[in-house]
Amino acid sequence: MSTRQVLVVEDERPIREMIAFGLRRAGFEVREAADCRAARAALADRRPDLLLVDWMLPDTSGLEFTRALKRERETRDLPVIMLTARAEETDKVAGLEGGADDYVTKPFSPRELLARVNALLRRSSGGAADEQVEVDGLVLDRAAHRVSAQGRAIPLGPTEYRLLEFFMTHAERVYSREQLLDRVWGGNVYVEERTIDVHIRRLRKALQEHRFDRFVQTVRGSGYRFSTRAEGE
Repeated sequence: MSTRQVLVVEDERPIREMIAFGLRRAGFEVREAADCRAARAALADRRPDLLLVDWMLPDTSGLEFTRALKRERETRDLPVIMLTARAEETDKVAGLEGGADDYVTKPFSPRELLARVNALLRRSSGGAADEQVEVDGLVLDRAAHRVSAQGRAIPLGPTEYRLLEFFMTHAERVYSREQLLDRVWGGNVYVEERTIDVHIRRLRKALQEHRFDRFVQTVRGSGYRFSTRAEGE
């Protein structure tokens, strides 16, 4: 298996070097960038397996940079972890809705960051079985790690893909936020339950063009369910 590569975009050199040192010790190949311009050049040279990006950067904010990446075909499925000193819930939601797949608040321990990097890479690679899952024309190809409808690709971030994969293979049953966090994120990484709501919205938005967003249903007071039946049936 080839060495996984992480691109660290952080303007504070001591923090960037601390992150890079910890990741290299864990066996990752690490490249570094001090701003979005340098990050763009690094991405053009070689696409990493995961991006760590600080919110506050000198040229463009990490949030705007992430949003831009998620709009572009070549980078929209690139796993992104946002690093920031902003600890308010509204900031975390803004980061996740801006395209980040996870959010780490400074100060953080190298062990926590490594655990989140490994968890996100597991989610994005998927360990997929060589099979397709199809529900009413919505097709999830677990071998190719792709989702399509009527032959048209539906772009999803790695977390939304894993969420949809779980829903499609566990249809018609209601899952609480806590259960989804355990099944999709895994029990070894702390993630706030509010995170589920953000990724559900992103998944529904991606499915909306093909009218499959109706399959992802909110069950008031209980959680979420994936069903081809109309809500309330």
